[in-house]
Amino acid sequence: MKKQTAGIHHITAIAGDAQENIDFYAGILGLRFVKKTINFDDPNTYHFYFGNEGGEPGTIITFFPWPGAYRGVIGNGQVGVTTYAIPEGAMDFWEDRLHRFGIDTKKTTRFGELYLQFEDVHGLKLELVERTEGKQNEWEFNGVTKDVAIKGFGGAVLYSGAPGNTQETLTDVMGLEKVAEEGEYIRFRSTGDIGNIIDLKITSSGRGMMGVGTVHHIAWRAKDDADHLDWQTYVRNKGYHVTPVQDRNYFNAIYFREYGNILFEIATDPPGFAHDESFETMGEKLMLPSQYEPYRAQLERSLPKVEVRSVMPKKEGLK
Repeated sequence: MKKQTAGIHHITAIAGDAQENIDFYAGILGLRFVKKTINFDDPNTYHFYFGNEGGEPGTIITFFPWPGAYRGVIGNGQVGVTTYAIPEGAMDFWEDRLHRFGIDTKKTTRFGELYLQFEDVHGLKLELVERTEGKQNEWEFNGVTKDVAIKGFGGAVLYSGAPGNTQETLTDVMGLEKVAEEGEYIRFRSTGDIGNIIDLKITSSGRGMMGVGTVHHIAWRAKDDADHLDWQTYVRNKGYHVTPVQDRNYFNAIYFREYGNILFEIATDPPGFAHDESFETMGEKLMLPSQYEPYRAQLERSLPKVEVRSVMPKKEGLK
């Protein structure tokens, strides 16, 4: 039986300074700071999660802040561009807002859609596209109201070292449907209404190198733990080396590298982010998995102090 993912669960990237990362994604983009925890494999590094008001799958971008680390190179073997969906009619608001925060933008079209492209404070490539699909994000912060708030992922643009192989992985393994070709892109669609459009760039972008300003991996959705184990067996039977299940506290995860060298994760939708703190207080406290709780005092001393705060535009007249 062929399996199909509903779409993107989350995207994880490398940031530089931790406070700058929060100021950009919460203060400027208006996303909710859903979770402040640590990299379970490197506990002296933060792991931040930003998303919609509930931190739902398909809305979450996560970061490992590496202050002072080398800048990465965006290229083959990575998510080249992370796409966010905004409500219809919100493009002018966002173009004006980004301009007033001193962020350069450019417009481009792809498959008949208009995209507003820009980079975050550490060089990660982002774009906004108006979509009717996806529910309204109810989170409001620092001048971003729910009528214009980012809904979640529109999708992503993949830069592959072997586009033919990546195309096969997307359709034959992940169950996406190829829906269009245009110029140097092939478009695929998953079954969900958010995080559901993947554009594969079929020309080379040069060799990518992981570092600040690059995506570490893209994660796809599994319905629950049983479905997750089915995915593990399914991907292994397709000839890929798949990791054991990793407990990430807010979801379970497996990983494999497809043959275009992009790191794929498959993550469970449950349990989500409100099981260890309330919906109302998500993101306020440093949350640790049980194995690191005895080291809380030490970690809180060593990790830099950060906060969610309003940030002011560089130019007057922000709407």
